[in-house]
Amino acid sequence: MKRIIEKELNDWLKYDKKALLVEGARQVGKTYSIRQILNDNSINYFEINFIDRPDILKVIKNIDNIDELIEKIELYSTTPLIKGESIIFLDEIQLFPDIITKIKFLVDDARYRYILSGSLLGVEISGIKSIPVGYMRMIRMYPMNYFEFLTALGVKDETITYLENCFNSRTKIDELIHNKMLRLFNTYLIVGGMPQVVQRFIDTKNLYEIDMEQKNIVNNYKADFSRYESNDRKLRIISIYENIPSQLNKQNLRFIFTYLNKELKFDRYENSFLWLKDAGVAYPVYIAKEVKSPLVISKDKNTFKLFLSDVGLLTSCYPFVVREDIMNDTNNFNNGALFENFVAQELYANNITPYYYKSTKIGEIDFMVEYGNKIIPIEIKSGSDYKTHKSISNLINNYKDNIINPIVFSKSNLFVEDGIIYAPIYLVGFLKEKINKDKKILVDIENL
Repeated sequence: MKRIIEKELNDWLKYDKKALLVEGARQVGKTYSIRQILNDNSINYFEINFIDRPDILKVIKNIDNIDELIEKIELYSTTPLIKGESIIFLDEIQLFPDIITKIKFLVDDARYRYILSGSLLGVEISGIKSIPVGYMRMIRMYPMNYFEFLTALGVKDETITYLENCFNSRTKIDELIHNKMLRLFNTYLIVGGMPQVVQRFIDTKNLYEIDMEQKNIVNNYKADFSRYESNDRKLRIISIYENIPSQLNKQNLRFIFTYLNKELKFDRYENSFLWLKDAGVAYPVYIAKEVKSPLVISKDKNTFKLFLSDVGLLTSCYPFVVREDIMNDTNNFNNGALFENFVAQELYANNITPYYYKSTKIGEIDFMVEYGNKIIPIEIKSGSDYKTHKSISNLINNYKDNIINPIVFSKSNLFVEDGIIYAPIYLVGFLKEKINKDKKILVDIENL
């Protein structure tokens, strides 16, 4: 399976001498992609998986001397290691987070290069005080996005390039291609982007088979909650996670934590929400109280929507008839929550932090993202009334100097009308952050 992260991994291999840390939720394909790149480049490497090899972990976890640590790793290596060339790949390091604090000395030693990977690393890293920032490059991996999914299903790169060109030039998409993309989008809502589920779908085309695979992943997540957290906190985390589908299915998608407990105070549960975010299994989208860049300044940490990391896992929480309705495009089920979860997932995969906005004067804007020093307001429509968007119209009338390129994503083809871009929902992944790499910011340090 071709993954976007492969480019970053190749760049690290060619140009970076620091250690590499690949983090992300369980089963998003970290180990597979790392092995693939190393094998494709004919790299000599030794892999230690600390779940599969607890014997090695037991031996090395308490070794502080770097020479001794490397000697023990060399001793266990199944292939001769070449000094200055070989890579040591340490996987499932959530069982050995202290290796992160030792990486500075391993990099300085320079005998070998190092790749670290594992699940729940966002949680582990947040608890480590001394992270060797200058010695470690960090990459976050997400479930397969829609275009990676298309590639896995055999859609040609030329087709994806054509879609991107249409989006960038605001050109209508050929109807045959548009209708095919919508059918594949419906399929993605069911299958999602977990590589193991995608592979099962490719192999079987059986919805019952992928349903079992998805439920197995969810059960593994819950087992992680229990394995790595104390009893009182793990119950909170599981309770929040299990409540996400039902809360997203309400008209107001904002996560209302009093539904968990009427006497609940947010401060008591805040760390549990952050745990799910850091573990990469849920994505919060916070409200911004102002339509002004930077949005983070007006962010309210107590008010947010909470989405699952993979839309397929969300769909698997609903009755099986929902999947049949989606596949047959019968519109018997309100897909609004699935559409919004898909958008949040695509934006996070592009390293874009989305917010939303709500006021009595404007109404609610589903998502807002920054583009330079402007704001792109985004409305998501799952039905045929995609031209009804009172909130965006109000926003344009009141904040026209602060916003740019308002977009309505729906099932419609691509066109522009009255300054609003109407685009197919499956093109969300082409939204990119605007970074002016040519602009130079000069700092006069003489007068500091």
